[in-house]
This record gives sequence, structure tokens and C-alpha cells, in this order.
Amino acid sequence: MKASDVMTPNVISVGSETSVIDAAQLMLKRNISGLPVIDGGRLVGILTEGDLLRRTETGTVRHRPRWLEFLVGPGKLAEEYARASGRKVHEVMTPYVHNISENAGLEEAVRTMEKHQVKRLPVVRGDTVVGIITRANLVRALVNAPEQFKPRYSDDEDIRKRLVAELQKQPWAPVGAVDVFVKDGVVTLSGAVMDDRQREALRIAAENVVGVKEVDNQVVWIEPVSGMVVEAQPG
Repeated sequence: MKASDVMTPNVISVGSETSVIDAAQLMLKRNISGLPVIDGGRLVGILTEGDLLRRTETGTVRHRPRWLEFLVGPGKLAEEYARASGRKVHEVMTPYVHNISENAGLEEAVRTMEKHQVKRLPVVRGDTVVGIITRANLVRALVNAPEQFKPRYSDDEDIRKRLVAELQKQPWAPVGAVDVFVKDGVVTLSGAVMDDRQREALRIAAENVVGVKEVDNQVVWIEPVSGMVVEAQPG
């Protein structure tokens, strides 16, 4: 899936000259935690709840011991004062915005969110914001994905082929050490692994194949230090 498939279109935004109070009221009214800041059709920043945590109005301005203020320096202190006391969005917003193209894949969107520790990404077409992706959008994509990608049929041989194909793509899967047998939708896994976590992942991979009714995981775990064989537990 691409960013355009899951994004929220018709983005609610504000201008850089909007008052902080008006922007905060808009966030509360529309039940959103972040607003792209757009001037002249161009994305110039983003205002989030995090930008409004430390404010003079709420008495949450950061206070440091005098010796630490000396180490921080007047420039940083002045910046914090301006952000806590600013009345316009451009004085408070985060000016550098990580964004993503509408044609980018969801994996790129998630990687960008994780790398930069952000909860939302404006989606752009050139310089124009056409949508926004939040964590909630990705959760909705998760809920909708099973039906969207459900295959038309799933006989035993098809189930086995798709499970083996999935395992062959996974670097953790010991494909040559595990046998896969399918009958009437029941998958039986047998063989041996060197890490118990592999056994659990094998079961999950099998359960995720559409058409599988049950998984009989008979894979044993060989403890690498002692060589002890640990049998699979029922269930």
C-alpha cells in the first residue's frame, strides 16, 4: 500500500500568523493532536500538542537551577521563553517538518516515523500538502488489510505453498530444518530449531496464512549449550 491509500485527505491546517489560542481551540474542536502550518500553499511547519506543553498560561514553563541556566546559555533560554510565551503559531511551531510523498510505501512512512520519533507525517504532492498520515491511519490499515488481500481460494496445497514462500522470505526461518504438512486446513509443523523464539514465530506465520484452520506445532527446540531437546508444549 502507498501513503495515498491510507492518508486522511482534506487536511485541517492553520497559517503561521494564526493565534496559538485559536489553533489550540481548533485542535480541541476537531479532536486532532497536530496541525500542519501552511503559508501560500507551502508547508512551513507543524504545531502539535507537544509544542503547547510548556506555556506561561498554565504555569508549566521549565525552571532550572541558576548554575544550570549558566551552562545552558542565554540563547537556549531565550528560545524556550519565546516558545512558552509566543502568541502566534510561527513562534511556537516546529519549523522543520518531516513529510512523505503520496506515492511512498507504508514501510517508508513507518521508518520515517520511527527514525524521527514523530506521530504524524504530512503527505505531499510536490510542494502541496494533500493529506496526513498518523498512527491511527496505520492502525486502520491494519484492520482493513486482511479482507483487502484475502485470496480467492485456499486449498491445502495452496496453503502450503504460500506458507513456505513466506518462510523463505524471513531471515530467521530455518526452512531446511522444518517440514510443513497441510491436510483439511490443518498445518502440521515438524523439525528442530536452535532458538525457542523461532518456534513461536513459525506458529504465527502459519496462522497468518488465509485458509488455515489450526496449527499443530511439533517443532522441537534444541538448547544450544546443553544440546537438550525441548519438546513442543500442547496448545
